[in-house]
Amino acid sequence: MKRRAFLAAVLALLLLPLAGPAGASPQEGVSKALPARALDDGALRAVYLDLVGRPPFASEREAWLGRARHELLETLVGSEAHWQHWFDEQLYYFMLIDNFRPASARAAAIPEDLTQGRLNVREAIHRIALSPSFELRNPGADTFVTVVLEQLDGVKVQAQPRVLEIGKVLYDGGSGVFLGRTGDSQADVVRIAMEDQRFGRTFIERESQRLLRRPPPARQMAGWARAFDKQPAIYADLVEEWMLSEAYDERLAQPAPMPNRLFVPALFVDLMGRPPEAGEERRMRTALDGLADPGPLRAVLARLLIDSGQVSLPEKNEIRDPTAWIADLFLRLLGRPASGAELKTFVTAFHDPECRPSTVLYAIVSHPEYPSY
Repeated sequence: MKRRAFLAAVLALLLLPLAGPAGASPQEGVSKALPARALDDGALRAVYLDLVGRPPFASEREAWLGRARHELLETLVGSEAHWQHWFDEQLYYFMLIDNFRPASARAAAIPEDLTQGRLNVREAIHRIALSPSFELRNPGADTFVTVVLEQLDGVKVQAQPRVLEIGKVLYDGGSGVFLGRTGDSQADVVRIAMEDQRFGRTFIERESQRLLRRPPPARQMAGWARAFDKQPAIYADLVEEWMLSEAYDERLAQPAPMPNRLFVPALFVDLMGRPPEAGEERRMRTALDGLADPGPLRAVLARLLIDSGQVSLPEKNEIRDPTAWIADLFLRLLGRPASGAELKTFVTAFHDPECRPSTVLYAIVSHPEYPSY
């Protein structure tokens, strides 16, 4: 057992220095016409993580590899899985997680209502901000109005203390002119902030940066915000536009670390072929979130899942072509092909009598390259 653990550690250490160029084609040299922005493993994995919060299942990977990215976007954007992930991302933005997660049926219905067109994203965020959980998370007039102004409209209250004071009057039931509109209640504080023109710009800028990982050019940002203000339903079209842009291509070429809220579902799907149950996800994510450096615990969690007996792995003597098997693990789990040097190292280790398929699997998912996309 110690020998297998040592082999896994050695393979993990060798993985990154020997890594081949990102985005290299697994079928280099093969003459074949490909659709525009054809989905390789790296792009497919990223799109699924960005839109539904997990990697593709095996059946989805088989169905979509090599097809055009726009076809996948047409399928995923606007699906209930997409809206569920979008809803979860909004809750994280407002820190409405764990004990503060909205529990009402009205809030829980948001993903389905978005899917069925009964709600648009502006109305969905309005509903979140009116939920009892939002008030519980932001108790008192000062905190509540500050969060509404800053998170909904991007207003820096330190620079506009008068606006904050008027908002607090409304929160306490008094009347006043807040952001240019009259109101006299806590609900009016939210409504007026949602109606302010700064909401659209703040929301669209935040969402584009979430998917593109960089601030949008000012001119584009202004155009997107104007379009959104006129018709909030255009948000789904903007998502597709962003993910078919050169900016998204550049983001794919520069993988960044996953947050823990994506790492846990990714690990479950990659190892067990299913998303984690709510309790599993919460326990693992909470443990990781409590650490300044979650890397070592991430490796421990990977080891626990692999040793759970629930990971489907072939017996060593059933793997007739170790090179092909290892090459597929690289593609599926790292989103890139293995370099020739990496394949040689891993295949050599595979033939060590103490090496098991789980040794190779653990070496890959415990490496710092794995939790990035």
